[in-house]
Amino acid sequence: MQGKVCLVTGATRGIGLATADALAARGATVLVHGRNGVLGQQVRDDLAARHPAASIELYIADLAVQAEVRRLADEVRANHNRLDVLVNNAGTFFMRRTTTADGIEATFQVNHLSYFQLTNELLSLITASAPARIINLASAAHERVTDPEDWESRKGYNGITAYSRSKLANVMFTYDLAHRIEGSGVTVNCVHPGRVKTRLLEAWFDRWWTRWAWPIAERFLITPEEGAEAVVHLATSPEVEGVTGKYFKQMRPSTSSLVSHDPVIGARLWNISLRMTGELPEITITGEIIAAP
Repeated sequence: MQGKVCLVTGATRGIGLATADALAARGATVLVHGRNGVLGQQVRDDLAARHPAASIELYIADLAVQAEVRRLADEVRANHNRLDVLVNNAGTFFMRRTTTADGIEATFQVNHLSYFQLTNELLSLITASAPARIINLASAAHERVTDPEDWESRKGYNGITAYSRSKLANVMFTYDLAHRIEGSGVTVNCVHPGRVKTRLLEAWFDRWWTRWAWPIAERFLITPEEGAEAVVHLATSPEVEGVTGKYFKQMRPSTSSLVSHDPVIGARLWNISLRMTGELPEITITGEIIAAP
């Protein structure tokens, strides 16, 4: 990975930190993204000390704010003329419905729209660096979604359901993007890294009737380092060179849910994402306009 430039979002803890650490160990230039400047600087300094042969850079942006996602992309483009690997890892979980400053349900905005927006903002840079790779962190939780197009949970909010929908969006975005950039030399895949012991998963149990179960559940979870192995495999391994548009469970290609392959829902999700990120104006007529790739 020497000479390669890799951006990892949500890289200040959990799977993202373990991924950044593994890429730095391979000699890559690692762009560490985080939301907290103090924590981010500490992580950058720790990684630089651990891997003196690697170049570690820190980028701070709140992915719940679209203007900051654009600024993050601008800063990456300003500092680098190539981007070989983009790992969309950052994620969040809200027990109660929360709306961002952009007026969008927060789980959907951070877990899906930030992936969509950042990837599209950086796509020309990534394509110019081909062969290059995009990896989206998904989850087997997407398989439980029964009302897929209530993306912002307007019919009623449940934290686990909202998270699962956002992970379905990650899978569908992966498939759609892979189709749109076919032949570009850029591969895009998504991965369920396994049941990993992270603060995000612990938040699932942060209810008075389930807190007791966390000490039991965590015994059966893998470490962030173990979860990151699947991500690093997709980012670096020659075994998956040229493989694109796939859903992986850990290191093996797997079959995602039936609805994740629905082309109509996928096209609508793409256009909804364009509108929510300001790339496509709202329409007032009935029906869908299928945006050009």
